[in-house]
Amino acid sequence: MSAATAASPEPRLSLTTPFTYAIFRAIWIASVVSNIGTWMQNVAGVWLVTTLTTSALLVALMQTATSLPSFLLSMPAGAIGDLIDRRKLLLVTQSFMGVVALLLGTLTLLGEISALGVLAFTFILGIGAAVNAPIWQTVTTELVPRPVLPFAITLNGVSNNIARAIGPAVGGVIIAYYSPGYVFLLNGLSFAATWAVVYNWKRAETVTNGPAENFTGALRAGLRYVQYSPAIYAVLVRTFAFSFGASAMWALLSVVTARRLMLSSGSYGVLLSWLGAGAITGAFLMGRAGHRLSFNQRVLLGTLVFVGTNLGLAFIPSVYWLYPLMLLSGIAWLMVMTSFSTTVQLHVPKWVQARVVSIYMLVFQAGLALGSIVWGELADRVSLPLALLGAAGWMLVSMALALPFPLRPAENLDFTPAGTFPVPNVHADIDPDDGPVVVMVEYRVPVADQPAFRQAAAQLTRLRLRDGAMRAGVFTDLTRPECITEFFYVATWGEHERQHQRFTRDDAVVRAQVRQFHVGPEPPRVTHFLAFPKTANIEVPTNVENMQGQQ
Repeated sequence: MSAATAASPEPRLSLTTPFTYAIFRAIWIASVVSNIGTWMQNVAGVWLVTTLTTSALLVALMQTATSLPSFLLSMPAGAIGDLIDRRKLLLVTQSFMGVVALLLGTLTLLGEISALGVLAFTFILGIGAAVNAPIWQTVTTELVPRPVLPFAITLNGVSNNIARAIGPAVGGVIIAYYSPGYVFLLNGLSFAATWAVVYNWKRAETVTNGPAENFTGALRAGLRYVQYSPAIYAVLVRTFAFSFGASAMWALLSVVTARRLMLSSGSYGVLLSWLGAGAITGAFLMGRAGHRLSFNQRVLLGTLVFVGTNLGLAFIPSVYWLYPLMLLSGIAWLMVMTSFSTTVQLHVPKWVQARVVSIYMLVFQAGLALGSIVWGELADRVSLPLALLGAAGWMLVSMALALPFPLRPAENLDFTPAGTFPVPNVHADIDPDDGPVVVMVEYRVPVADQPAFRQAAAQLTRLRLRDGAMRAGVFTDLTRPECITEFFYVATWGEHERQHQRFTRDDAVVRAQVRQFHVGPEPPRVTHFLAFPKTANIEVPTNVENMQGQQ
């Protein structure tokens, strides 16, 4: 039997592949139940405020009350998610949100709630969601292998949109025949399903090498990683532009239903259900033909659809024409949001994943929150159609951002650690908090090759800054033009040790491109300089030489 015959072909990945992993399947089903409760809560909360006040701004502020906590807490939550056991954090957040929803339901049934009270409880629920969201997003990467991750992220979007298709309709019926209070109570109970599955999840313990990060340092590391990652920065710019314009639909759909079309809560729920059905349809369309479109093309197409969505909400006279429009909007929403989310999660290593995802979610929620205020205020002061027309114009102009900020492919990135760096041959113990540290790498590069060397070194400098350096650069010796020194400055010895752990195989390729310009019999000379340590009985000079060629 030939080798070609003996080798079995690799199974083709599809939208159903993540379901072959039992823990993903269990958490996904539980999330559907919880998301249905959340969407029932959203409909009930918005409709209750719509009936308790005549202000379009207050109604629009419901979106702000949901989004603002993420704006305030998303980054701290991401840092905590990278530092503390994610399973325990999920148990806490699910319990907190369940209790808040049950309390809101009880007060509503007792008739002790006002429009401002609903806004306050929505904000408190948003606090729980803000802490929960970046942790929940990153859990997916622990449940399935990297090649399956894009399908798992899409299925997470499907989960939310199945809930969007079912939750609003069920919530609208309960509101119409009973009370929003019962919806809030059911939402509180729905968190129990997720809590039970997470409680039974036997998460593998994370083993970390080197000194642990503190909270403040973890926040700085997350921000620094985003600042020096062009692919992530591009996603953030595009995400804000899209969410700011798309917020008009989420913030003003209930106003369009109740004030412009003069319809009931049932019709509002049905419109949201059509959105959810469109998102589910979009998932299957992408599963079959999504590979034919790049992430850039998906976002551009989805943005164009949302231009039409805002125009339709402003001018279409009949709800029956809005139903297919909401279906298309749901397809576009899932297509755009999964493109952003997948790009982010495929471009970050595990050590900083929750922090980067939290920054992404912060930018997304900031766009929704600020957009809701702008379009709601414009609807109150001028007119509802003009506010929606302005949102459509914004989204049309934002499509031009695809040129300076394209979404970059990530399928071939390898974030496997490059390997443990040799420990410098020091003669005393160094405390992780000792510092600062200056590392210098000396190269010999022919003058003719130096322009190309500088281009390659610029990429390595960006990696140094991304992974922990506060300063970095390249200098030429004026007396020996062929001698070039790369330096980077790190705040503490512990942070420098973490730099070693963060250096990936992809980063090693960049370093190799720099090293190829070095000439001479010896590899580049690496030297560490440490400010006088706090440790007593210093027996060594502060010039500490490392094994050559390893930085």
